[in-house]
Amino acid sequence: MAKEIVEARYTEDEVKTLDWLEHIRIRPGMYIGKTGDGSSMDDGIYILLKETLDNCVDEYQMGYGKKVDLTVTKEKVAVRDYGRGIPLGKLVDCVSQINTGAKYDSKAFKKSVGLNGVGTKAVNALSVYFKAYAVREGQKKIAEFEAGKLTKDHKLEKTDEPNGTYVEFLPDNKIFKNYHYLHEYVEQMIQNYAYLNTGLTFYYNGNKYISQRGLYDLLAKKKENADLIYPIIHLVSEDIEIALTHNHQYGEEFYSFVNGQYTVQGGTHLLAFREAIVKTVRDFYKKDFDAVDVREAIVGAVSIRIQEPVFESQTKTKLGTDKLHGEEKTMKQFLLEFVKENLDNYLHKNPQTAEALLKRILQSERERKEIAGIKKLANERAKKANIHNKKLRDCRVHFNDEKAADRLLTTLFITEGDSASGSITKSRNPDLQAVFSLRGKPLNCYGMTKKVVYENEEFNLLQHALNIEDSIDNLRYNNIIVATDADVDGMHIRLLLLTFFLQFFPDMVRNGHVKILETPLFRVRNKTKTFYCYNEQEKQTAIKELKGNPEITRFKGLGEISPEEFEGFIGEEMRVSPVITEDKIKIEDVLSYYMGKNTEDRQKFIIKNLRYEKDEVEGVALVEEEATA
Repeated sequence: MAKEIVEARYTEDEVKTLDWLEHIRIRPGMYIGKTGDGSSMDDGIYILLKETLDNCVDEYQMGYGKKVDLTVTKEKVAVRDYGRGIPLGKLVDCVSQINTGAKYDSKAFKKSVGLNGVGTKAVNALSVYFKAYAVREGQKKIAEFEAGKLTKDHKLEKTDEPNGTYVEFLPDNKIFKNYHYLHEYVEQMIQNYAYLNTGLTFYYNGNKYISQRGLYDLLAKKKENADLIYPIIHLVSEDIEIALTHNHQYGEEFYSFVNGQYTVQGGTHLLAFREAIVKTVRDFYKKDFDAVDVREAIVGAVSIRIQEPVFESQTKTKLGTDKLHGEEKTMKQFLLEFVKENLDNYLHKNPQTAEALLKRILQSERERKEIAGIKKLANERAKKANIHNKKLRDCRVHFNDEKAADRLLTTLFITEGDSASGSITKSRNPDLQAVFSLRGKPLNCYGMTKKVVYENEEFNLLQHALNIEDSIDNLRYNNIIVATDADVDGMHIRLLLLTFFLQFFPDMVRNGHVKILETPLFRVRNKTKTFYCYNEQEKQTAIKELKGNPEITRFKGLGEISPEEFEGFIGEEMRVSPVITEDKIKIEDVLSYYMGKNTEDRQKFIIKNLRYEKDEVEGVALVEEEATA
């Protein structure tokens, strides 16, 4: 029987105009990107914090206010600067009226980091409670809001407080479900602000953060206990600052900034910086080195300040500017001229550094050539294995598709066994979620060279599924989620996979791509209601709420959870735990302790921590809470 076609109405009644507040609340992604729960550093709650801090930094850049106070709990944020303070008569407008601000005049805010009249308004609109006050010359103005709507407009009052602006907000948990701020991500944000604004002091939850040497301090902190090949090179000019060194790790590690904004996804300035390093090194040594060998094991940072930068998204995570505003130079020429002149001079003046750099490049060249043949065979084996049919259930949208609107949501679940991968495959969103099925336990690759990635079938197929056999620049999925059972074998597989990523692709972990899937340990239900509980505390709360003798099921493996149930666990309210590496801890030392030869110290650690509900190890923390298995 033919299906009846229902024609959609398209009349004047269907055409709607949303005011700015409704639009931000209905389409928050257009203003702050992902609305996630805080487990990713690019989630919207961190953008809200960033927009608030940007205004404080702009004041400092203009020469006002030398400190910022920040208090962050799991859910609430309070920020106080000591700049000039928002003009009292315009306080309400500045935090609640779209397209209201002082940054339209490029003379006043030539290289500002804030959004033109949008940032603070988006914070206000997306907060269940928002409070702002400004202090100017002994007078104070306070305004309070709920979901962007003014609830209390206080009269002017006298005060002894110093000039400045205070903002307090509580993100709306209907928009940011199950959200929480992670200390590690907030601290990283504050440290970056300090490195980029030398002399500005931040007090975050009582701890002091200040930098006097900018990007030098950034790399010194990131590589605090690393074995550097040569001392950090630090070069500064009026609108550009770079720092770089090499160490013994795999891959490249870069940090890039524009007008004080951390461009997590890089952009034209980072591409130009990477190219400029290679060209300068080739010219200095008068050798046509492969670019991969020059940049292998490099750690670098670049910060530029330009007028009217063009970003590829509202959240400013990737720079798109090619030609510099008001100049004939392109971004590539700008970076190349600076790096060519200054890095070349530095290497001539520091022959020991030049010699150490040359040795590192030649070592990388030897290692690359040693595995060239193995790599070619591995690529052929991967093609013959027909990975897309046997191991990988792919999705339609990919992270390396620059034009894809949902690229940040692309996910690969790495599962163990047919039953678990089958459940996830049936439950997933085929547009954005892919599934890779492991066969048995992966190899413990600690201490091995990168040859094993190509020689081991599982690792070879996994890196081909991720599309990182040549470079992680081509990564196919933004989120790599390890989905294993909550038992001893599952934990072991999880650790083996983390060892693989930390050993050979540490930049994937550093950039926040690798996460752990949290699945419920218990189902508590009666005839009318069902609760899925992720730890013992949630289970006890559910039992109290349902009363009586509810049915309690303990899930021992992912395969026991039906595809219908799984749909909720990997959907919009999916819980994941990020894998976070601490700057002060060497990854090599962590892997040696936990994945190296069995030692008495490790045995003592396991016995001591056996019953802990927080699964955390020093240096690499899985920020998750789970009941003891």
